[in-house]
Amino acid sequence: MKRISKLFLVLITIAAFSCGNKKDPDDEHKLLLPVYGEKKHAGEDTIYHTIDDFKFINQNKDTVTQKTIENKIYVADFFFATCQSICPQMSTEMIRVQQTFLNDNEFLILSHSVNPSHDTSEVLLAYAGKYGAMKDKWHFLTGNKKQIYDLAKDSYLVNALEDDGTPEGFLHSELFLLIDKQKRIRGMYDGTDSIAVNKLIADIKLLKTEK
Repeated sequence: MKRISKLFLVLITIAAFSCGNKKDPDDEHKLLLPVYGEKKHAGEDTIYHTIDDFKFINQNKDTVTQKTIENKIYVADFFFATCQSICPQMSTEMIRVQQTFLNDNEFLILSHSVNPSHDTSEVLLAYAGKYGAMKDKWHFLTGNKKQIYDLAKDSYLVNALEDDGTPEGFLHSELFLLIDKQKRIRGMYDGTDSIAVNKLIADIKLLKTEK
């Protein structure tokens, strides 16, 4: 699982920096972090890859949509509540991210379940409590499985799928995705690696200074 994600991360990183070679003249002064995904030009305008609209339910049975993240920086990841492999480490690392930006009203965390049929709001509420997730700060999301999987693949550019060939029946990325206020991917970090998460925290602070 991690080997596939790391290879995919390398390819996406190359794509991000390749796009950087086609920057608008002023981009170097505006963008402090790379933008991941395909980039197109329409006249003088640059069209970046962005996260599609979505609609999910969180651990408190609140509806979470693109309106929730409007004008906010956020970190997204994928997990499932019964995961015993990488998810506990990912959630433990995410605690540090939450704690660093606990009082920042312009920052959120969205954790998407890849097993939504099991991970109801009640299950997610118990999971959130286990990791000290704060209401309205760290959202654990459930909903339509196809929408979650499509959002992972097409918007966040990571893997999330059901796979009976794996010990736990699901395959998902260990990456934390940093998303800016324009819904663009600005970083990908190994959520099981404390050094990578330190870099994520530093990059969030850097992104907040970007004009």
